[in-house]
Amino acid sequence: MTQLDARLRAITDLTVAEAREGGGRHEYDGRIQDLSPGGVQAGLARLGAGPAPADPHDARHLEVFEESLRYRFGELELHRRNPLIHLDNLDLACYDRDYAPAEERATARKAHLAHWPDAVGQAIDSLDQVAAPVADSLLGAVRGLAAGITDEAALAAHGRLVAHLEQAAADGDPDAALGGQALARLMGTAEGLPVDLGKLAERADAERDRLLALLAESCAKLGERDRAPLDVVRELVKDHPDADGVIEAARIGTEKAIAFTREKDLVPYHDGECLVGLAPESRRWAMAMMAWNAPGEAEGPSWYYITPPEPSWPEQAQEEWLEVFSNTTLPAINVHEVAPGHFSHARALRRAPSDVRRLLQSMAFVEGWAHYAEELCVEEGFEAGDPRFEIGVWVEALIRVTRLACAIGVHTGQMAVEEGARRFAADTHLAGPAALSEARRASFDPTYGRYTWGKLLIQDLREQARAEWGAGFSLKRFHKALLDLGSPPLGMIGAIL
Repeated sequence: MTQLDARLRAITDLTVAEAREGGGRHEYDGRIQDLSPGGVQAGLARLGAGPAPADPHDARHLEVFEESLRYRFGELELHRRNPLIHLDNLDLACYDRDYAPAEERATARKAHLAHWPDAVGQAIDSLDQVAAPVADSLLGAVRGLAAGITDEAALAAHGRLVAHLEQAAADGDPDAALGGQALARLMGTAEGLPVDLGKLAERADAERDRLLALLAESCAKLGERDRAPLDVVRELVKDHPDADGVIEAARIGTEKAIAFTREKDLVPYHDGECLVGLAPESRRWAMAMMAWNAPGEAEGPSWYYITPPEPSWPEQAQEEWLEVFSNTTLPAINVHEVAPGHFSHARALRRAPSDVRRLLQSMAFVEGWAHYAEELCVEEGFEAGDPRFEIGVWVEALIRVTRLACAIGVHTGQMAVEEGARRFAADTHLAGPAALSEARRASFDPTYGRYTWGKLLIQDLREQARAEWGAGFSLKRFHKALLDLGSPPLGMIGAIL
């Protein structure tokens, strides 16, 4: 693992959780980020000191991250508003993946846990602007941090944080909206491009309409021409493996996705090992997720984690959870998480030509690429004999585009969370608590429209490349040029042209 120069180190010091797990910078193991008001100010003061990288693209990539951090922590002061930042700082799940010997990881975990009282003190000092809906939405996740913890000092600190957020849920500002200008700048500074929320909302509506039309066409292939497509989907998702069969179904689907990606040569690299297994206890809030072999780590396996429902849950809750792993939707999740999605991207990240490109990862690009990969597989004929695959892709895409519309609506004040839930119920197959949960996420994850935004800009760029490169265009050339940039801010992807 190479040593980072001071300018890049200043960025990772302000993004410790991401650098440790997504980038594999394990010099941060056993450490917390100082998220106190003074600690954040000191970190911001260190940004930009030192020479820029010699490569102009890398220099701009680095500058975008500096500008984003100055806005997030300096102007918007998200560490005062959003407990999620502090939750990531406390999270111990990063030590569950086998990137190093178990004893080494256990020692780091113990050291990290010993810092909980300090981290909680910093969180309470900072979190003085938490809106009630944000606190209420995140309380469950914060309580879940204590699962399996026995250290008394850590548990006492955890209890203080829970109490602080319970107070915010009761007494905080009832309005969680950042405001349109703040949301546009939060999105735009992170990606190095100007954002017009009005035009983006119009594009989200157009994308929804396109996806609903595609869904109707795919349902017609199943002979379902008379029923509403979303009603067809609600029936299709009831066909799923049982709780004991979910992981095996994902493993078989992963093998298919990897084989198809290799056969079509859709990504630059087809090596590496992707294991499929039960998510560690600390990550079972996620139904499915990729824990990749990060760029800063020695060669090792990536893990595609799956979380079946708990046997202790009510039968209805177990059924709703299993519908996510239906024979219609699981194949789309597999290609998103594994190949040609996150796992394939991770293999390319390891070969990116600089520390900047390997380490500074735009989440809108990360999720946009994996979401783009789903529709790419429809275009290239994956599971061509079974319309359920494309139905699953359109269904997942409808959820993601509704996130984009909901985030814009909630944070511009044009949509209450309850109205967002109604939009999810109208435009996706989700209903009731699931629709409300998706809408509430907008309050604490204001950029969760990044999946669709990233996908759309990658699709736009592909059409530009197709036009400019003419006979020289191929998917392999386009994808390699794009992934050679690492995980760039969306405003920089046009550099491949």
